Amino acid sequence: MKDIILILFCTIGTLAILFASIGILRMPDFFLRLSVTVKASTLGVGFLLAAAAMVFPEVFVTTKAIAIGFFLLLTTPVAAHMIGRVSYVSGIALWKGTQLDELDGMYDEEHNLKSDHATENFKARENS
Repeated sequence: MKDIILILFCTIGTLAILFASIGILRMPDFFLRLSVTVKASTLGVGFLLAAAAMVFPEVFVTTKAIAIGFFLLLTTPVAAHMIGRVSYVSGIALWKGTQLDELDGMYDEEHNLKSDHATENFKARENS
């Protein structure tokens, strides 16, 4: 039973990383490529770490696999968000088929995200 779970985890992890690699080639712009690679590769590495923890059941290997998985889940989305934001602000072109750009006109000259709702909340806190 353990072997079947191990094979399943390795297969899912490898396929997720394969899909991330294919996504780099197939997606039309930087932002879609970033999204695909971050999601699929994080899932793939997570499954492979779980498989490694099952193959080597020693406490130090399992602890390291859990720590790596935790930090991967913690840092990868934040890093992808920051890379995407810097790319958008620096003017990397969106795909010509993009239907909706929700950030269009939302950044000021200093590259701060401006929002009417945030400004109202700030003024309300300032007055109280």
